[in-house]
Amino acid sequence: MVRPTVHDIAREAGVSLSTVDRVLNGRTDVRPKNAERVKAAVQKLGYVRDTNAANLAKQKRYRFLFILPEGPNHFIETIDAAVDGLIGSPLADRTDIQKLFVNVGDPHAVAARLSFLKPEELDGVALMVPETPQVRDAITHLKEAGARVVALVSDLPNSQCDHFVGIDNFSAGRTAGALLGRFLRNETGKILVVTNSMTSRDSIERRFGLDEVLMRDFPQIHALPTIEFYDDPQRIQQTLKAAFTSYQDIVGVYSMGSGNAVMLEALRGCVDDNRLVIVAHDLTAVTRQALLDGEVDAVITQNVGHLVRSALRVLRAKCDGAEILEAQEQIRVEITMRENLY
Repeated sequence: MVRPTVHDIAREAGVSLSTVDRVLNGRTDVRPKNAERVKAAVQKLGYVRDTNAANLAKQKRYRFLFILPEGPNHFIETIDAAVDGLIGSPLADRTDIQKLFVNVGDPHAVAARLSFLKPEELDGVALMVPETPQVRDAITHLKEAGARVVALVSDLPNSQCDHFVGIDNFSAGRTAGALLGRFLRNETGKILVVTNSMTSRDSIERRFGLDEVLMRDFPQIHALPTIEFYDDPQRIQQTLKAAFTSYQDIVGVYSMGSGNAVMLEALRGCVDDNRLVIVAHDLTAVTRQALLDGEVDAVITQNVGHLVRSALRVLRAKCDGAEILEAQEQIRVEITMRENLY
């Protein structure tokens, strides 16, 4: 079946090609009667606009910015590398991609960096930052200026973000609970839960998912209050040591976020054997080696390449007013163990 073209629309509506172009691009300098005739022709003919072709004809370029946490972090390094891999790729055709690193531990500093952005020089922003009132206000400012905003890895549900790109973190937490429960089916004891910060939405959602499964299916296992270590090796060393001193029946550890290198090093100073079952997030060089060494039993992962490609596709679709293919953009929760390392 031959797809209708703008020439077909012009013939059907009895108007010029320039009039069709103005209507399709949402311009207002068209007589209302002619605009209605064009819209009626579009509906009658079933015309679907080829956004890529239109943008190519106009030599449109997209200007996108990825905002990521600063500081040493193996997971962020994998995202950083994946963003670099987009630059110059066919997927990023006619797209200028830049990166900005911010101190996510200081919401005022994050908001300040966002406020200094020039929205008129940006088409879209993908950001991985905690949701705070200051960040929500900064996102509102970007949106009001016309930029599209996508939350990356950790959702920002109370903000004006256009879309979230990442795994279902409730599901990820439930998966961790199921893994720990099955690994420890014949055990009774406590689970140590650690993360960098509970201001991060992904950690909050993972904790809810974990508790749901443990309380429902494995009541003999109790998750302790979450330990936050804020990228501070001394803090995690002290808090883990205090936890193992206070609780003699710790049987497992759930590391909900990044910072696994710090967490594992601290654990080595607290326990002398591999009696603990450990489930962590994010497949990095550190967690890969920990799987190979038997220090970690399972890693809950997400395809980082898919993550950043999806962010790019979603931002372009939002800029073009095009439909998002939800099945294509769904980031799957995956489980990696030593036996299926790739």
